[in-house]
Amino acid sequence: MNDLLNPLVALVGGLAITLQAHCMGIVDVALGTKTSVTFTYASGGLVALLLAFATGGLETKGASALPWWVWTNGALGLVIVGAIGFVVPRLGAGRGLTLILVSQFLLAAAIDHFGLLGAVQRPMDASRVAGLVVLLAGAALVVR
Repeated sequence: MNDLLNPLVALVGGLAITLQAHCMGIVDVALGTKTSVTFTYASGGLVALLLAFATGGLETKGASALPWWVWTNGALGLVIVGAIGFVVPRLGAGRGLTLILVSQFLLAAAIDHFGLLGAVQRPMDASRVAGLVVLLAGAALVVR
């Protein structure tokens, strides 16, 4: 089941990112980046809370054992949605999301290769390097 579910969830997430980027861009142009980010986080936070409480509440046991830096995820999310909302109406969805995606792949490759931030180390091999080169070449064609 996970062999089908995991990629399906990833694909749905990718579609949602693209749709969110477009919607946030419209709000960003009309009302500004600050309003776009605030609306996105407020509405998303409300939905997350409602879903959590409708399905049994939030799990907080063990939260104190987590490293401090994992709690930066909310601030990082603000950077993400702010960047998406700002960039997409100015560069277009294709260019903007391509640049965002390339930066994700490059950092992800470094995290995997070096085992950064507690990640399982997955050393870079020739096929991954080739994949990154092809990704960069493709990105250059999309962004030009």
